[in-house]
Amino acid sequence: MEELPPQLRHQVTQFQQVQQQAQTLMAQKQQLELVLRETERALEELDKLQEGATVYKSVGSVLIKADRDAVKKDLTESKETLGLRIKTIERQEERVITRLREMRDKLQEALKARQPPSGEAG
Repeated sequence: MEELPPQLRHQVTQFQQVQQQAQTLMAQKQQLELVLRETERALEELDKLQEGATVYKSVGSVLIKADRDAVKKDLTESKETLGLRIKTIERQEERVITRLREMRDKLQEALKARQPPSGEAG
């Protein structure tokens, strides 16, 4: 990378930073999707319970007896919030991927322009 001009080195560094940003967004999305699936499973299990069944919810490292409907309401709200956060990250991810593609194309053009013409004689 030392033989590249400073401007091109800067573009490569920016490209790498945007790649890292894309990876971070993907990891965040995966984590949120995991929490969403756990929340959905918990809601499914709550739906199987009879009215007035004993339910416990986790608060830190302690389980506390709770009202089934209140827990269900909390989980439903969490599910909605998680869904919105995932959609927001997906939009960010799309923008970052578009930017990566544009940067990649510009870098490829710049690198191609630096290469000497190869065997054009025919």
